[in-house]
Amino acid sequence: MDNFQRNLEKYAELVVKIGVNLNKRQDLMIESPLESLELTRLIVKKAYEAGANFVQVHWQDDVITRSKFEHAHDDALDYYPLWYTEMLERFVENGGALLNIKVPDPDLYAGIEASLISRASKAAAKARAKYQQYVRTSTFSWCLIKAPTVAWANKVYAELPEEQRVNAMWEAIFKINRVYEEDPVAAWRTHIEQLKRVRKVLNEKKYRALHYRATGTDLTVELPENHIWLGGDKANGSGIRFVANMPTEEVFTMPARTGVRGVVSSTKPLNVNGALVDRFSFRFEEGKVVDYQAEVGYEHLSRLLDMDEGARYLGEVALVPYDSPISNLDRIFYNTGIDENASCHLALGSCYPINVKDGATLSTDELKARGGNTSLIHVDFMIGTSDLEIDGYLEDGTVEPIFRAGNWALKF
Repeated sequence: MDNFQRNLEKYAELVVKIGVNLNKRQDLMIESPLESLELTRLIVKKAYEAGANFVQVHWQDDVITRSKFEHAHDDALDYYPLWYTEMLERFVENGGALLNIKVPDPDLYAGIEASLISRASKAAAKARAKYQQYVRTSTFSWCLIKAPTVAWANKVYAELPEEQRVNAMWEAIFKINRVYEEDPVAAWRTHIEQLKRVRKVLNEKKYRALHYRATGTDLTVELPENHIWLGGDKANGSGIRFVANMPTEEVFTMPARTGVRGVVSSTKPLNVNGALVDRFSFRFEEGKVVDYQAEVGYEHLSRLLDMDEGARYLGEVALVPYDSPISNLDRIFYNTGIDENASCHLALGSCYPINVKDGATLSTDELKARGGNTSLIHVDFMIGTSDLEIDGYLEDGTVEPIFRAGNWALKF
C-alpha cells in the first residue's frame, strides 16, 4: 500500500470514528460528489467495520446541479420535493448519522442569474426547515468533510501546473485534518480537549459583550444571558459525541439578536450557493444590517440578505486565532468549512439554539425572547486579520483583552 492510499484509509477511519462517531447498529447516510468515489468506498467499508446497519450513498454532480438552472421550466425553481425532506426527517428520527463531503465548485453558477439561484435556495430552505432544526439542535450526529474535486483544486491552486493541483489539495486536506499524525484519531482527541479548555474559560467569563477592532471593522456584539460557548465536539440527542465540521479550530456562541452595532469588513471571499461574493462590508444598527457593500457579487449578497427577515441579523460569533494551522497555510480555499476555521467569523441568519442554556427545548418565540435569531439561512463570513483586537466586557463593567494582534490574549 502506497503512502497516499494509507493516508486515505486513515482519513476514512478518522471521519467515521471522530466525525460522526458511528455506533454499532446505526444507519449512515453519505452525500458525496462523484469524484470522491474512492474515498466514499473506503468510508462505507469503515462504517460497516464499525458496526453500521446500513450505509446509503447519495451521489452529487455539479453538471447535474447546474443543469436545473439551464434547462428546467421556470416553476421548477420554486419546487423542492417534500418526499425527500420527509425521508431526511425519518432518517434523523430513526437515529441515523449523516456524513457530507461538501466541496461546491466556487464558480458553479457563473453566468446564472442571481434571482434564479435565490429562488431555488429559498424553496429548499423552506422545505428543509424541520430537518435544519434537527441539525441546529444537534438532534443527530452530522459531519461535513472535504475532498478534492478538479474544479475546486483548479481554483485554489491555480498557480500550479494542472496535473499537480488535485495532489496539492489532498496534501492540504490531510494536513489540516491531522491525517499525517501517527494516530490521527488520538491527535483529534487531544485537539478536542484543547478546544474544550478554551470554551471552559470563555463560559466562566460570562462576557456580556465583545468589541472588535481592525482595519474596516469597529463592531460591538452583545451576548445573551446564559449563552454557551461550544467548540470541538458536541453531543447529539442520545449523548453521542460528534464533530460537525472537519477540520475545526473554532469556538463559537450566540450573539444577542438586537445587540449588534457598528461596521465589519470581510477578509476572505464567500461562496454563496455556488456564487462568489468578495470584499464586502456591513453596517449594523440594533442588530440588523442597515447598509452593505460588495465589490464582487453584490447582487448575490443582496438576494441572501433578502431571503427572510432574520437574514439581516447575526446567528453566530466564532473565535479562531490568526496563528492557527489552516491560517498558517496562507491560502484561500473558497470553501466556508475550511476558510471559517482559519479566521474569526460571524454568521448571518439562524443561531444554534444549543448556544444558550436549554435552547434545544425552546420554541421559536421563546428562543427569540432569549436573544436568538431564526432564519432560513445560516451563512458564515470571515473577519479575522493579523491586526484584529477583541475586548470582552464583563458583567461588572470590567474590560479585558481577548484577542491582540489576531491571537488569543487569554491563557488556557
